[in-house]
Amino acid sequence: MVSVPRLVIAAPASNSGKTTVATGLMAAFAARGLAVSPHKVGPDYIDPGYHALATGRPGRNLDAYMCGTDLIAPLFAHGSAGCDLAVVEGVMGLYDGASGQGELASTAQVAKLLKAPVVLVVDASSQSRSVAALVHGFASWDPQVRIGGVILNKVASDRHEALLRDALDESGLPVLGVIRRAPQVATPSRHLGLVPVAERQSDAVDAVRAMGERVRAGCDLDALMALARTAPALPDEPWTPAYAPASGQGRRPVVAVAGGAAFTFAYAEHVELLTAAGAEVVVVDPLRDEKLPVGTAGLVIGGGFPEMYAPELSANEPLRRAVTELALSGAPVAAECAGLLYLARELDGKPMCGVLDAEARMSERLTLGYRQAVAVSDSPLAVAGTRMRGHEFHRTVLEPGAGTTPAWGMHQPERRVEGYVQRGVHASYLHTHWAASPGVARRFVEHCRVLPAR
Repeated sequence: MVSVPRLVIAAPASNSGKTTVATGLMAAFAARGLAVSPHKVGPDYIDPGYHALATGRPGRNLDAYMCGTDLIAPLFAHGSAGCDLAVVEGVMGLYDGASGQGELASTAQVAKLLKAPVVLVVDASSQSRSVAALVHGFASWDPQVRIGGVILNKVASDRHEALLRDALDESGLPVLGVIRRAPQVATPSRHLGLVPVAERQSDAVDAVRAMGERVRAGCDLDALMALARTAPALPDEPWTPAYAPASGQGRRPVVAVAGGAAFTFAYAEHVELLTAAGAEVVVVDPLRDEKLPVGTAGLVIGGGFPEMYAPELSANEPLRRAVTELALSGAPVAAECAGLLYLARELDGKPMCGVLDAEARMSERLTLGYRQAVAVSDSPLAVAGTRMRGHEFHRTVLEPGAGTTPAWGMHQPERRVEGYVQRGVHASYLHTHWAASPGVARRFVEHCRVLPAR
């Protein structure tokens, strides 16, 4: 049974202030000495970095599309074990989910799966009495979604607050916080959202502190905690990476995982699964480290912003050579999105590793959305025919050379092939969540284990 008090922070639409409020609540409750478990609905990699900074715990994603609905509560239980409170930041508007899939992957669906009360963050900057109609509509749309209160954001004055409170008195929902209109907390954005924490560590600390102070000053933390405690116990057992134990015996192969400012997109469960499958996981920063870890038998390069660091990545020739040598040796290399670009011949004219016969460049077009995929070729990640769900999110394009072997056949929203498989390399734009297919990590580590130690 899982009995952690919990809140889902949602909004009628994007840009209502969810991230500020959710991160601020995490920081405010953590400042009270509580162990706060941070979660994010959907595939977002960036917000969980701010959540982790606020709580001192890994930010974790709850994605019902990629992981399936049955895994949401177990993943939540795994992340929140031993905590006093869990705060779940929603995605987009409360009822917005995977395109054309009804409620799938929406904040509302996750709230129902967690039996968690919802706090609705409303941008009140351009309304007064109409706020009651808005809140009433969201509260009554789905009777299974329990909205426990409202936090009013961007309130202009005492008079504005009084008008909003009077209107909401008729709704029956309590106002749990009022946050005044003020200069934006310093959380700079660019083409794929907020700038990740790893790229602005000291500034990010100040930003999270400011969010916590703003929320603490404007919200009734005692009432919010009382609401969180109304969440009933969940019958689900926690997910554990030990569900996918290593089948082999002997040495623990070293798996290098790219980190640092250029490669910040990663799910915490991936490292946990690799470790449970028998790997010794070591982080390597392609911006700073000139060598792969001693004994590296496999390499995982996740997503991030290599386009922002192309000159620095290109300048680190020793590590680029080491990555190329590892790939040419047949060692397993798994690359997603940014990792794909790093393995290309060049990125925006800057030489990269040259493992793949492809050139990458920035584009004006945003590629975004959930995908259904099937493995086209055998690789260290999957056998041909393996079906997985994933997510694409990038503003780059790749111009491949001739005769390449694709990694995936896509079946949504259109049929196409994508990615590369060559030797032990599996490289693709597709982000996947290995918790949904724990055999991926086990297969990867087994491929590492059979190669001679380097």
